[in-house]
Amino acid sequence: MLGQATEPGRYVQVSGLITDQWYQPVQGAAVISHKLRRGTVSEKTGIYSITSAPGDTVFFRALGYKRYHTIIPNDFPDKHCTVDIVLEADTIAISEINIFPWKSYNEFIKDMTRERPVDPIIENMNDNIASIYVAIANQSNMTVSPEAGYKYAMEQNFSSMATRNQYPVNNLLNPFAWAKFINGVKHGLFKNQKFNKPVKAKVVKKKKTSEKK
Repeated sequence: MLGQATEPGRYVQVSGLITDQWYQPVQGAAVISHKLRRGTVSEKTGIYSITSAPGDTVFFRALGYKRYHTIIPNDFPDKHCTVDIVLEADTIAISEINIFPWKSYNEFIKDMTRERPVDPIIENMNDNIASIYVAIANQSNMTVSPEAGYKYAMEQNFSSMATRNQYPVNNLLNPFAWAKFINGVKHGLFKNQKFNKPVKAKVVKKKKTSEKK
């Protein structure tokens, strides 16, 4: 009915400041007049202004905050109304999580156990190292103690198990391996028994030549 329509003189300009719990301005908060079906957003400073009417409900919404509303009284006599809003945070803190590229545990196991191609450069370097080991072991005068052979076999077995389905360990780039090698050389590692024996100096006898008179 026409008698229930809102008269132009009964409009109320509602304005104010929107902040959070720490009194920091909230930018982009939506301000909606339920009665007049119109809305606006707060500025960078948190200030807003919207046209309303007596008996109207004004809603305030912002992402990450709880909703809030205020009601303009039916007998509000003024044309301007100041309403400052403090929005309460509506977020829940969760514990830290790790995101993995596998959809399930079975996919993780399948990906971890599949064979991966070895870099040709690393494969060639390991072949060269293996050939050096073979050449040293095939020396005719080289003897390896049972303790040293057992230790070397255990180290190779452990290295094979630790690098299963992974790139092999390259000891050429391992400073600890170089330190171990240099220390072993200083203490007689890889010395041939033939050269460990003391070398006797040969005495060369000179023949006496008779001088012709």
